[in-house]
This record gives sequence, structure tokens and C-alpha cells, in this order.
Amino acid sequence: MTQEEEKKEKTDSYLKNIVLNLPECPGCYQYLNEQNEIIYVGKARNLKRRVYSYFSKEHDNRKTALLVQKIRDIKYIVVKTEEDALLLENNLIKRYKPRYNVLLKDDKTYPSICITNEYFPRIFKTRQLNHKGYTYFGPYSHIPTLNSLLEVIAKLYPLRTCSLPLSPESIEKGKYKVCLEYHIKNCLGPCVGNVSVEQYMKYIQEAKEILKGNTAELCRQMLEEMQTLAQEMRFEEAQVIKQKYMLLENYRSKSEIVSRTLHRIDVFSIETDEQAAYINYLHVSNGSINQAFTFEFKKRLNETEEELLSLGIIEMRERYKNDSREIIVPFEIDLNLENVIFTVPQRGEKRKLLDLSLLNVKQYKADRMKQEEKLNPEQRSMRLMKEIQNSLKLPKLPMRIECFDNSNISGTDAVAACVVFQKCKPSKKDYRKYIIKTVEGPDDYASMKEVVFRRYQRAVQEETPLPDLIITDGGKGQMEAVRQVIQDQLHLDIPIAGLAKDDKHRTNELLYGFPTATISMKVDSPLFRLLTQIQDEVHRFAITFHRDKRSKHQIASELDSIKGIGEATKSTLLKHFRSVKRIKEAEENELIALIGASKTRILREAFGLTRANSQPTSSGE
Repeated sequence: MTQEEEKKEKTDSYLKNIVLNLPECPGCYQYLNEQNEIIYVGKARNLKRRVYSYFSKEHDNRKTALLVQKIRDIKYIVVKTEEDALLLENNLIKRYKPRYNVLLKDDKTYPSICITNEYFPRIFKTRQLNHKGYTYFGPYSHIPTLNSLLEVIAKLYPLRTCSLPLSPESIEKGKYKVCLEYHIKNCLGPCVGNVSVEQYMKYIQEAKEILKGNTAELCRQMLEEMQTLAQEMRFEEAQVIKQKYMLLENYRSKSEIVSRTLHRIDVFSIETDEQAAYINYLHVSNGSINQAFTFEFKKRLNETEEELLSLGIIEMRERYKNDSREIIVPFEIDLNLENVIFTVPQRGEKRKLLDLSLLNVKQYKADRMKQEEKLNPEQRSMRLMKEIQNSLKLPKLPMRIECFDNSNISGTDAVAACVVFQKCKPSKKDYRKYIIKTVEGPDDYASMKEVVFRRYQRAVQEETPLPDLIITDGGKGQMEAVRQVIQDQLHLDIPIAGLAKDDKHRTNELLYGFPTATISMKVDSPLFRLLTQIQDEVHRFAITFHRDKRSKHQIASELDSIKGIGEATKSTLLKHFRSVKRIKEAEENELIALIGASKTRILREAFGLTRANSQPTSSGE
């Protein structure tokens, strides 16, 4: 036995001993590597069973298998409940940032609202969350929401905005003077003792209630106070309260009102891709949405949507200090929180709330992808190619896609075209046009066979690149025609797909394979738009070539057969008159001035026009 094998056996024995002695209760476990660094933190309802699962089987996921290979030690913390385990896991991940854990992407770019713990607290927008003792609300991914909150608080409560280090001693000594904000009635002037600490803190407490979303209760209190003052004939004071009440009611009316009956409900939805999970959180209080945030987890292992959503729920409840008794989710999750009901609504007001959350998370995901694609255009191409590969189960990425289309009118002037897309972008230098040579009459399948055979026989002979995917602008018949050439005649292994149209000549499905299967696509998806672009491009290219050929054919039948009218004369005539019809209708004098008398005579005789048919050229004729 080598020294390395002996070391591995010793490590395996050490880990096995830990696993076998783990308690069967809730807790958190930590995996450490050779450098004694924490590389993974997990939670479990049953510690022994969960950790044992890592070492008792082969893992299909490459990253999980790699994690297990790097484990050199196991530590664990026992807790009372599964909820405690979730909270502890969340805190440990934030503290140690283990390499193989889901990573909450840095949200410092989103601002929060801060309330300081100074003698006379301030309220302001910030991106720094590093002051202990300060109270933070947010972060806010929708900046206008944050600004409107600060605006309504500023109008309701003229709190100080300066950063003076106020204290009872400095105020009593008259160390400070009021500033412009006081004179324009934006500040109560606490720096000179114009407002008591009790009154000021009452305003701060009310501002906190607004930030928490408890505006309905605040409005009710204001209304009661206003009525009391009015009964006591203190109308001026009542008017001040009324103005505040109207401001707050106006703000509430602009909030997202969902239902007057819903209160203290959290809503979560999730969207995922290969690299990340996007989770939207809405908090409903007193019938309106007063907190909304979408955040992103970067995946590390093969985490399920259920695991990621559970992490997101714990993260938001801890961040917003939320104690809602009902949580709406898009699917059932194995998560137990004390005094919390999980609901998966199918209809009604709660279903509408879930749909709204889903709409938000999908929009966030789309926006993030657009931002990433702007920074890295290649990323969009790779994503689309990967989507095609996964949808069709191709052996490799379709870096080169070629698409064919035929064009003819009742079999005349039959042509075909091939367009090439490299990395999902048109490669126009590789486009090719084909005149059908061996097919008589309108036979699209035979035309397709001819063109495909000509193209790929030459590609094989000249050793030019072959496509990773062939697409036909047609359905099963066209695909079969291509298959017979590619597989039966040329013995090539190239995947073949088809784009079929509905009865309104609109692309509605992608076909693939033999026997042919229909690949479902959303009509608003980037993949559908790409395939439609390929189809439109090959159709445009084929039609343009067919029109050019048909036009030349029509012109040739009129001018090319006239003896004595050469290419230069024909070009001069067409450039001047634009069509054969206008040449026939032209005045003799105009033709003579353009091409000379002798060629005019030849031309007019060929068209059956004599001097007798034309108008006199002078008064003597």
C-alpha cells in the first residue's frame, strides 16, 4: 500500500467514525477540507441520516462528487427544531461563505433606508449596512418605491437631515444654530431645542410604522386625533393633522392594493436556470403590498428549487424581521416554521398575488439576462445554442446551422437557397444560391434532394466544414428528403430538423428526428425568435434569387433574341426606360437620340412597329 492510499484509508476511517456517531436530531453540519477551511454548511432534520447520504452512494452530480472527495473533517451543531437549523445554516453561510454553498449575490448595489440611533435620529437612503444599532429597511430593488417613501416621510415629519453630533449638553450650551432647512420648514430645529425628544421620537416611531407598511393603523389614529381636536375647537391643530392624513392616504392610494381582507401575508416565487435562482418576495399588510424584493442565489451544487426557495424564505424573514403567519408559495415545500401556514393557492385573490410575484421574478430574470448579454454578447449565443442542444438532445452545440428553402412558380425558374448561421448569427459570406438543374415541374422534394446532395457532396470532396444541424423550411416531407440524401446516399451523421407552418403560413412548431417528434416552444421565447429569424432569412434569400432569375428570363425573351441588339445596347435601354413595355411605348426620336437610327429601326421592326404606326417627326413628313 502506498503512502497516499494509506492516508486515504485513514481519512475514510476517521470520517466513517464521525458519521456513525452523529446524533439523530436537527442540526447543522460543516465540512472542512485539508486546510481546515469550511467548504460546505448544511442543515438537517436528522443529522446522521443526512450526512450519511453523502458517503453511502456514488453521486451523479460532478460538483457534489468533488465536494465529497475534499472532505477531511466534519463538525456539527445540534439545535432544538428544524427552524433553528435553517436560521443557523443561513447565518453560518453568511459568516464563512463556503465554496460549495449557494451564494446570495451581493445586494449592496440596492439602497436601504436607515434610521440612526442618535440622540435625535436621522432617516436617509444608504448602501452601507455596517452600523450596529442602526435600523435598516430594505434593500429596495425598485428605487422609485424607496424615493416615494422618503418623500412622504419628509412631508409628514420635518426631521433633521444634518449630521451634527447632537447631545443634551451641546444643545443646552447653544453650540449650534439653525440652518436653512429650519427656515424653509423642512426641519423642527432640534439642534437649538425647538422640539422635545419625546415629540421627535414619536415622529420617528410613526415613520417606522410607515416603513413597515402599517399605514392603515396610522391613518386611523390620525383620523381619531383630528376628530378629537375638532371637538375641542382646536381647529388649527386639527388642520395640521388633516394635511398629514391626506398625504398618507394619497400615498396609500398609490400603493399596490390587492385586497382589503389580506393582512400579514408573505408571497414567494422562484425562477431558475443552470447558474442561478431568482426569488421574488412580496409582503402584504392591510390589503396592500408594502415590501417587494427580488434577489439572486448563485448555484454551487445541484440544488433543487425546493431547497433554494426554503433558503430564500429564511433569508427574507430574517432580513425583514418578518413574522407573517401565512406564506404563499408556488409549490409544496418540506419546510416547518413555528405558527406558519404554507399555502399553494389555485384560484382567488391569493392566486392573483402569486401570479403577480411570478410576473415580477420572470421580469427580473429577463432583465438580468439582457444586462449580462449586453456586457457579454457571446453569452446570448451560447445560451441559445445550449437551449437548442438540450431541446433536440444533440451530441454537441450547434455552432453551425444551415437552412434550405425552394422557390418556383409552377416549376418554372426553380431555385433554392441555403443560409448559414454561425453561433446563432447570420454568416452571409457562406450563403449559397442554387439553380435547379435535374428536376422538371413543381417537385419540392426532388428539388431539395438535388440541392442538398450537391452542397454536401462538394463539402465532403473539398473538406469544408459540415453543419452541426440542418433545418428545412418545411415539415416531415422535406425532412425525409434531406434524410435520404444525408444518411442513405452520403452516409453522413448530421441532425435534421424542420420548421412547420400553420394554415395561416405562420411558423408554429419545430420538428426533429425520425420518427418525427414535435418540440414545444413558447412563441415569445428567444429560441422561437431565433428559429423564426433563420426561416425568414432563408425565405428572403430564396425569393430574392427567384425574382432576379425570373426577371432576367422575362427580359431575355424580349431583347436577347433581337439580332443586332447587344448587351451594351440592352443595358442602356433598360437603364433609361426601366422596362421592355416602356421601350415599346417610347417615341422614335427618343430612341434615336439614345441608341442611334439604325438600332432603333432594328428594335422597332422586331417589336412589329413600323414608321406608319409612329407619329410624324416633322411637319414635312
